[in-house]
Amino acid sequence: MSAKKLKEWGSNLVTGVLFIVLIFMVFVVVSSKASGGEPQVFGYQLKTVLSGSMEPGIQTGSIIAVKPGGDMERFVEGDVITYKQEENVLVTHRVMEVIKSGDQVMYRTKGDNNKTEDLEPVLSQNIVAEYSGFTIPYIGYFMDFTNSKNGAFLFIIPGILLMLFSGLTIWKAISQLDVSSKNADPADKSA
Repeated sequence: MSAKKLKEWGSNLVTGVLFIVLIFMVFVVVSSKASGGEPQVFGYQLKTVLSGSMEPGIQTGSIIAVKPGGDMERFVEGDVITYKQEENVLVTHRVMEVIKSGDQVMYRTKGDNNKTEDLEPVLSQNIVAEYSGFTIPYIGYFMDFTNSKNGAFLFIIPGILLMLFSGLTIWKAISQLDVSSKNADPADKSA
């Protein structure tokens, strides 16, 4: 295979993969906005870890996958849950004790890196998800930046350039098909 063909093949492969990723991301964002919830991938939500309370297992700046929904009274000692500490503050900590008081279930929690348990028990209705065990270190810093105004602006430009490049590549491919069909042998067209 010649270097030119190899370069063209590689370029087409990269363009195709980037285009598929773009379509997938558009689908995730549109479907999450339509449903009114947070973006989900295969039923999991991705959350950014902004503190070191669960280190070394979950490092600061990591992305974790959590599974929302289900019976929020099902957790046992050792499970890692994500809950609302305040209206816009989510915390992911380990269940240290299950407390049952009448019909109410509460959980005493603690960060793995913290010396003491959290002061207030967590009500089962404040739990939003269970940690799945999946984490990607340091990507959270990048995700947190892209959610800021400056980060969103910086990533709009590459997105537009990617779409323009994809459109140009598709246009070139269609043009080459048209040229090759015009240059085809007239005898082949009559057959």
